Amino acid sequence: MRATIALPLCAAALAFAASAGAQDTKVNIGISGWTGFAPLTLAKEAGIYKKNGLDVTIKKIPQKDRHLAIASGDVQCAATTVETYVVWNANGVPITQVVQLDKSYGADGLAVRGNIAKIADLKGKTVGVDAPGTSPYFGLAWILKKNGLSMKDIIVATMSPQAAATAFVAGQNDAAMTYEPYLSSVRDTPSAGKIIATTLDYPMVMDTFGCTPAFIKANPKAVKALVDSYFEAVDMIKKEPAKSNEIMGADVKQTGEQFAKSAAYLRWQDKAANQQFFAGEFQKFSAESADLLLELGIIKSKPDTATLVDTQFIK
Repeated sequence: MRATIALPLCAAALAFAASAGAQDTKVNIGISGWTGFAPLTLAKEAGIYKKNGLDVTIKKIPQKDRHLAIASGDVQCAATTVETYVVWNANGVPITQVVQLDKSYGADGLAVRGNIAKIADLKGKTVGVDAPGTSPYFGLAWILKKNGLSMKDIIVATMSPQAAATAFVAGQNDAAMTYEPYLSSVRDTPSAGKIIATTLDYPMVMDTFGCTPAFIKANPKAVKALVDSYFEAVDMIKKEPAKSNEIMGADVKQTGEQFAKSAAYLRWQDKAANQQFFAGEFQKFSAESADLLLELGIIKSKPDTATLVDTQFIK
């Protein structure tokens, strides 16, 4: 009799142990309020990460500080622009890109006062822009270089993308380099000035998601789950746009309708787009951006761009 009772008790104990051992993999992700990162938030709020065996914590960290969070171990993965990975790796913070998130199609832009007719007119003018090593700073430098100027030709007022847009709309500074959802405040206030250039004119803002080499090596299944979760979130946006926009908008204090308007200026990248991007465009852009970063003095040497990406998770 005792034997027959012991067997089910033993089975129950084993089942409990198995359940306890199958805990979700914990991972901290560093992002900003940039519209293009929103599918990462959607994956969390819609339970996609959880379904795929992940316990994800998303931390809002300014781009200029995100590498510090990676270096300290506070976050294991992060989202940022392609050229920023060049900066981080060149400056001793290794992180490897595993999936492309989005491409900006007008979501990043340079706003100027009405009396500024062309980019060359910015010489000697004050421009609100984020710190060196961030996407807006790089984007501004890229635009200036394409028009025969450099960052030395302008007066830089260092401020976050949100603050730059707010200050511009309030009448401060001659220009501002910012991105969605903050760029929409400029679009909605034509009396403040105009948007003279965006990523439609200068396609140099492409965002990817990456993790530290140590995390990838120790948790390849979790990294695959993170990538798959992103693709599932993009699919959800296509199938349930209204619900998805409400969830993503709430995270940046926008209505679903307002968020959809911001998101119209970018393109989230599915698996096919990822495979195409990493087959050539990534390498070309990384090399060109590294040259500009060297010129700006943001990096002292160029890292091997081949080591900055691991494409096994998008196949």
